[in-house]
Amino acid sequence: MSATGTNTGHVVVVGAGVAGLAAAHRLLRRGARVTVLEASGRVGGKLLPGEIAGVRVDLGAESMLARRPEAVSLAREVGLADRLQPPATATASIWTRGALRPMPKGHVMGVPGTAAALSGVLSDEGLARVERDADLPRTEIGEDVAVGEYVAARLGREVVDRLVEPLLGGVYAGDAYRISMRSAVPQLFQAARTHTSLTEAVRDIQAKAAAQQQTGPVFMGIEGGVGRLPLAVAESVRAHGGEILTGAPVTELRRVAAPAGEGEPRAADTGARDAGAGGREHAAWRVVAGDRVLHADAVIVAVPAPVAAGLLAAESPEAAAELRTVEYASMALVTLAYRRSEAALPEGSGFLVPPVDGRTIKASTFASRKWGWLADDDPDLIVLRTSVGRYGETEILRRDDADLVAVSRQDLAAATGLAATPVETRVTRWTDGLPQYPVGHHARVARVREHLAKLPGLAVCGAQYDGVGIPACIASAHAAVDQIGGDLRAVQELTAHPVQSLHGGAGE
Repeated sequence: MSATGTNTGHVVVVGAGVAGLAAAHRLLRRGARVTVLEASGRVGGKLLPGEIAGVRVDLGAESMLARRPEAVSLAREVGLADRLQPPATATASIWTRGALRPMPKGHVMGVPGTAAALSGVLSDEGLARVERDADLPRTEIGEDVAVGEYVAARLGREVVDRLVEPLLGGVYAGDAYRISMRSAVPQLFQAARTHTSLTEAVRDIQAKAAAQQQTGPVFMGIEGGVGRLPLAVAESVRAHGGEILTGAPVTELRRVAAPAGEGEPRAADTGARDAGAGGREHAAWRVVAGDRVLHADAVIVAVPAPVAAGLLAAESPEAAAELRTVEYASMALVTLAYRRSEAALPEGSGFLVPPVDGRTIKASTFASRKWGWLADDDPDLIVLRTSVGRYGETEILRRDDADLVAVSRQDLAAATGLAATPVETRVTRWTDGLPQYPVGHHARVARVREHLAKLPGLAVCGAQYDGVGIPACIASAHAAVDQIGGDLRAVQELTAHPVQSLHGGAGE
C-alpha cells in the first residue's frame, strides 16, 4: 500500500454495511483490488429498503445529515444525484405534558440559548431554573461528562427530561444521563469548556453557525428511501471490479508472513510472498470465510464491536477487550399504512416522546408528510413510523409483532386522535442496533486504535467509533482507507473530534 493515494494491493473489507461499502468504493477509486465479505445475505446493514402496501419505504434509517458532505457526496458519486430529496417539511412536535407541542427553536440538541426558547415545553418552574444558569459558578467537566448530568446541573433536570433526552434518544436510543457529551455533542462540549454559563455557550455556537451562513437542508433523503444508498454503492463497487460475497462470515483473521494463492482451500494454504504493492515488505493477512481462504495486503474491519472483538482477539487481545465493553441498544420500528381518507393527522413531520411521560413509543414519523416520493407512489395512502425501545428496555421488545403494533396504535391515538385501522403493518427489529457512547467513549476509541496501530495493514471503521449517523460512518470508512495507505491525519482527527451524529441511526 502506498501513502501517495495509489493502492494496488488486495484489500479485504469485512462487513457490507454502509461503512464497509464506502471503504470498498474509496479503495477501488485508488486502484486497489477489493473483496468485501458479508456474513448476512444482504448488503446495507442498518439501511434497509422495503415496501408496505405497495409503497417504497425505509425499514431502517430514513434520512442523513446533509450539513456534512460525506453521505450526500457518496450518493452523487454512485448515480443518485437526481434522487436526493430534502424533507418536504421539517416542522416537528414533541408530545409532552399531555399535548403535542411545537418543537422549540434556538437550542443545540435540546440545550437552549435562553429560557424563552423552551416556553411551552417546560413548566414555569423549569423555565425559572434555566434562568439561574447565568448566576451559577463554573461547572468543571474535565475530559468528558454525561450530557444529562452536566445539563441538569446547569439548567435543571426538566430540560434534560423533556427535550435533551428525546432528541438524543432519537439518535442513540440511549440514556442522556449516561451519554458522553464529548462524543455525542462535541460542539457543545468544546463550548462548555470555555464558558461559565451553558446558555451563553449555546448562544456562542448559534452565533458562529449564523456567521457561517450555512444554506440548504439540514437533512436529506433519497427517493425510494436511503436504503437505496448501499445498494447503489454495492453496484458501483461491482462495476469497478470489486467482489462482494454475502453469506460469507469471517471466522479467522491472522497476520501471516508468507501468504498462499488467493481463494485456495485451506488444505492447500501454502506458498510464499514477501512483498506487497511496489515491492515493499510488509505483513500480509490471512482471512478465512467459510471454505475460502483469502490473503490480503490489508484488511478493513467494518462490523459491530462484538464481531470485531472476536476477529481481532488473536492478533490484538487488548483491542478486542476494549471492543467487548461496547454496549448496544435494541429497538424496533413499526411501519403502518392507512387510507388517506381515514387518517387525519396534525401538521408536521412527526413527534418525539420524552421517556419521562411514560409512553411506550419514543417517536413517530409521518413519513408521507416528510418524504414527497411516498405520496407520489400512492396518493391515497398515508405511511407512519413509530420507534419502540431504548437502552436498558428489554421487556417491551420481548412482545410479539402484534403487540408492538397495538401499543403503537394506542399511543398514536392518544397523541393525534388517529383511530383508523391500518391497511398493513410491518415490524422491523434492530437487535443490538445502536452502539452506546458513554462517558469516556473517546478514550476507549483512542485506545483501540493505539493497540491496532501495532498491526500494519489493518484498520477499523463503523458506527461504534466516530459517530452513528450515515455521514459519520462514511467518514470513518474514508479515514480507515487513508490509514492503510499510510495517511493517519483523518483517523487522528476523527479520534480527537468525532462527527456529531444529529440523525441517521436506526432510530428516528
